[in-house]
Amino acid sequence: MDPSGFELLQTAVLLLDESERIVQANSAAEELLGVSRRILIGHPVDVYLGSLTSVLKTPLSGQPWAWLVEIPVHQAARFEDQQQALAGQAAQRETLRNLAHEIRNPLTGLRVAAQLLDMELPRGDLRDYTRVIIEEADRLANLVARLVSPQHQAIEPQCFNVHEICERALALVELEFGRRLTLVRDYDTSVPDIVADRDGLLQALLNVVRNGAQALTETADLDSPVLQLRTRIVHQPVLLHTPHRMGLMITVADNGPGVPAALQDKLFHPLVTGRAQGTGLGLNLAQACLQLHGGVLEFDSRPGRTEFRLLLPLETV
Repeated sequence: MDPSGFELLQTAVLLLDESERIVQANSAAEELLGVSRRILIGHPVDVYLGSLTSVLKTPLSGQPWAWLVEIPVHQAARFEDQQQALAGQAAQRETLRNLAHEIRNPLTGLRVAAQLLDMELPRGDLRDYTRVIIEEADRLANLVARLVSPQHQAIEPQCFNVHEICERALALVELEFGRRLTLVRDYDTSVPDIVADRDGLLQALLNVVRNGAQALTETADLDSPVLQLRTRIVHQPVLLHTPHRMGLMITVADNGPGVPAALQDKLFHPLVTGRAQGTGLGLNLAQACLQLHGGVLEFDSRPGRTEFRLLLPLETV
């Protein structure tokens, strides 16, 4: 293996000895870590990996080095930035939760008043108006309940194969969107059964998959819309400031127009949406579910390629 070839990569690459000290680093690693390779060489790799969301670590045989560490571009966000984003989302959820409690009482009063008025009205065409009020009050009550509920849901862990929920999510999307898009599967069959809240994780994944499918089918000039679901094992991820031996990455990718630049910094905030008919809760609830599992939902987007990654600790049985 010629390490000079790593200079052509945008991916940060580190080569380690048996004691996991750095012996080689490419230019992308220098730029990512903000440290020259002269300083990196000889230091334990853990000193520099603690602030990164996840890395790929591969053992080497028959080489002068014991380990090859890759830090893909999409995983190279600093932990401090991630923590600030999560803190901002948590603060917004708390504000909305308080607002939701304030809305509930007058909303209930509005519904009861409409019901009483409906019983007093002599004509059916007039009652049509009161029923609209009742239906809209119920819709708002459901929206309020969704704003409040994620913080009070308990995880119900069970053992299952993650590809079962991947297939379930794709089957539901196929029923809804039919042949308007092509579904592609890229599963890592070595992923073991995991212990997690199956229903919660399925709902989080379905929210992300449907979000991609909607973006594809609502783009009029897209010739061949493709939605891809991929699973991979990630070695030694650091999620929410907690190191894990292994992690699971579920990637939902599409070739749509991408997330508008104006929305990217606040995409996981509640009630933020770029769709006229959207509620702005799907991705926020998915993020909340991943956080309950000790994981995180992240994304990269540009025109023609958008990836959402569900990262969570891989607890095996």
